[in-house]
Amino acid sequence: MDSFLRRILDEVQQAPFVVDVLRSGDRLAAAASREASPRAVDVLAAVVRERDELTAVAAVHALARVSDDGADAVLSELLSHPRPFVREHASWALGARLPRLDAIDRLVGVVVGGGFSGMLAQRTLARWAVSAPGQVAGAVEATLVETAGPEVRSRLVETLGLVPGPIAGRALLRLAVDSVEPSVVRQTAVAALGDRPADPDAVAAVRRLSTADGDLGTVARLAAIDLGIDPIGLGATGAAGSGLTVAQLFLHADIDRDLSRAGAGDNGGVATLLVRLGDALANEPGVGRVLTMSRGSVDAALGALGADEGHLLTPIPLPTGAAGAAQAWPSRVAARRGIRRVLRTYGADVLHLRMAEVGSLAAAEVARELEIPVVFTLAPDPHAVIHALDMTGGLHRGNFGAEDEREHYWFRARLVQRLAADSAHVVLFPRPELQHDMRELLGLDVAGEPSRYTVVPEGVDLEVSAAAAAELERPGPPTPALAELDDLVAALPEHRRGLPLVVSVGRLHRVKGMATLVEAWAGDAELVERSNLLIVGGDLADPSADEREQLDLIDGVLRRSPAAASGLMMPGHRPNDVVALWLAAAQAGRAGGIGPGGVYVCSSLKEEFGLALVEALASGLVVVGPAAGGPATYIDHGQTGVLVDTRRPEEVARAMREAFDLADAPDQAARVDRARRRVSADFTVQAMADRLTDIYAGAARAVGPA
Repeated sequence: MDSFLRRILDEVQQAPFVVDVLRSGDRLAAAASREASPRAVDVLAAVVRERDELTAVAAVHALARVSDDGADAVLSELLSHPRPFVREHASWALGARLPRLDAIDRLVGVVVGGGFSGMLAQRTLARWAVSAPGQVAGAVEATLVETAGPEVRSRLVETLGLVPGPIAGRALLRLAVDSVEPSVVRQTAVAALGDRPADPDAVAAVRRLSTADGDLGTVARLAAIDLGIDPIGLGATGAAGSGLTVAQLFLHADIDRDLSRAGAGDNGGVATLLVRLGDALANEPGVGRVLTMSRGSVDAALGALGADEGHLLTPIPLPTGAAGAAQAWPSRVAARRGIRRVLRTYGADVLHLRMAEVGSLAAAEVARELEIPVVFTLAPDPHAVIHALDMTGGLHRGNFGAEDEREHYWFRARLVQRLAADSAHVVLFPRPELQHDMRELLGLDVAGEPSRYTVVPEGVDLEVSAAAAAELERPGPPTPALAELDDLVAALPEHRRGLPLVVSVGRLHRVKGMATLVEAWAGDAELVERSNLLIVGGDLADPSADEREQLDLIDGVLRRSPAAASGLMMPGHRPNDVVALWLAAAQAGRAGGIGPGGVYVCSSLKEEFGLALVEALASGLVVVGPAAGGPATYIDHGQTGVLVDTRRPEEVARAMREAFDLADAPDQAARVDRARRRVSADFTVQAMADRLTDIYAGAARAVGPA
C-alpha cells in the first residue's frame, strides 16, 4: 500500500476537529484513487470496523476510489453492515463505481427501507441504469411483485421511472392504467411517464389519463406539460418581456402572501425573506418576473402555472408533504420534476439557491440540465453547526455516524462544496472574520478569487415595523393581534402583570436554542422576578419531531424550576406582521399588562445572519445575539445590544441582565435612533434586492450569447 495513503489516513484519525476531517476526507479519497492494491482495500475495510465513526465514514468513501475489484466486493457487503450509517454511506459511495449485479438487489432493498438512505440508493441505481437498464428494471420489478404497501410500491415505481429503455417504460404504463393499484402508485407512474417524451405510448397514456377526476387527472395534466402536449393550454410563457426572470426556492415552507405559517416547522426566517425579497426584486429595474418555489399540492402547482409578470408563488408538489428539511430528502425526484417544470415554463434566466437541502440538490441538477446559471448563498452550514456541536461535546468521533444519520452532515457538506464550485456567483453573509471562517470551516480562499464572491447582507421591510408602531399608537379598541397579546398577559398571575418581556421568535429546533433560552431565564432568579418570557414559534397543535424535542426539553426545565413556569408564554407561530406588532408592544409596553423596555434574545447555536434580530432592532428593542456570524456585524455591543456565547445558558442569562440594564439606561431615544439608522442604512430588503439584481444580471450575461 502507498505510504502516502497511510499518512493521509493517520491525518484523518488524528485531526483535532470534525470539520478538519471533512477536508482531510477528500484528501484520503484522492490518495485512495492512486491505489490499485488489495492491501489498500483491506486497510480501509478494517477502519470501517473500528469504533471511530467519523474515520469510518471517510474510509467508506475512500474505498469507492480504489482501483481494485475487491473494493466493489467490500462496498457491496457494507450494504448489509450492522451499523446503519455504514449502510447509508455505502449506498452513496457505490454510485462512483461500475454496476455490480450482486449489489443491485441490495440497493433496491435500501430503497424499500426509504428515508435518506433510500434516496442515496435510488441515485446510485439511476446511475447504474444508464449502462445496465435491464438488470436494474428487472430487480425493481421483482421486488414490486413481492411488495404490497402503497408507500413502498410508490418508491419502487419512482425508482423504475429513473430507468431508461422499454422494459421500465412498459412497466410504468401497466402500473399507470391499473385501476387495482393504489392511487399514490398510479400517480407516481403517471408522473414518471411525463419524463419519457420519446415514448409514444407514454404520451398517449398521459393524454388519456389527463381527463380523469381527482389527483390522478391533475398529475396527468402536469405530466402532459412535462411532455409538451399541454392539453389544458398552458404553453411556456417564455422570458419576461421587461427583464430577467429570477427563480428562488425553499421547498420546506408553506409560503403564502400573508406568511401565515411563519415560525412553524421549518417555516423560519428564510420563508419570510423570500416573500419580502421577491416583492422587492419584482420592483427592481431589469427584473421582469420572480418565481418563488415552495412546497404545495398538485392542484396548487397546476393552478399557479400560467401567470405572467411580477412576483409569482409557484408551488412544487412533494410526496413527503410537510416534512422538515432533514426528512424531505426522499422527495428529490418529485422536487426535480416540479422545479424543471416551473423553470421551463417561465424560461428562467438565473436561479438563486440557499442552503444544503433537497431543494438545492434537485434544483442544481435541473439548472445543469437546462444550462441556467446559479447564484448560491454560501453559509458555513452545516460546518458551523458541526463545529459548535464539536466544541460543546455534542458531536465527536464516537457518535458522528449516528448523528449523521439524522442530520446528514457529510452529504450536506459535500453538497455545499459542489454548489459553490459550480455556481456562476457566490453570495456570502457578513461575518466579523469572513475570510478566516471560510478558510477554516470550508477550506475556501475567498480572497483568492474576489470576482466570484460578494457579501450581501439580508434585509427587512421597514414598512412592516413602521406600520406596527403606528398601529400601537392608534386610538380605539385594540386590533385582534394586540388583543391576543393582551389576553396572553392577562392570563398570567397578577403579580406577573406589568413586567417587561423577554421575547424570542423562531423555529423550535435545537440549532435555534429555544430550550437553552428557557433554561437561562428560568435558572436566574433575578430575571424571573424581573420579566416574563414570550417565545413565538412552533406548531404546538401538531409538532414535528424537532419541535417535540424542544418542547420536551423546555418541559424538563420547568419541572426543575417550577416558579418560572407562571411567567412563560408560548402561543406558537404567528404571521410576520403580528410578530412585528408584538415586538413594538414589548418595546413600548402596554398599559396594565406589559412593562416598557423589553429585550429580544436570539440564543441560536449558530446564526448566519438573523433576520428576526434585525426586525427587533428596527422595533427599538435591545437585543441579545450570538457573538459570531452575522449578528456580530450589526449589534453594537453595549450600545444597541449584547453579544454572547450562546452555547452556555449562564452566559445567556448574564447577557439578558445586561440587556435590561441597557433598556433602563438614560437617553433611550438616542439608542433606538442609533439602531434604526443602522438597519435603515444597511439592512433593508430593498437594498438587498438592489445588490442581488446586479449579481443576477452579471450571471445571466456570463452564459448569454457572445
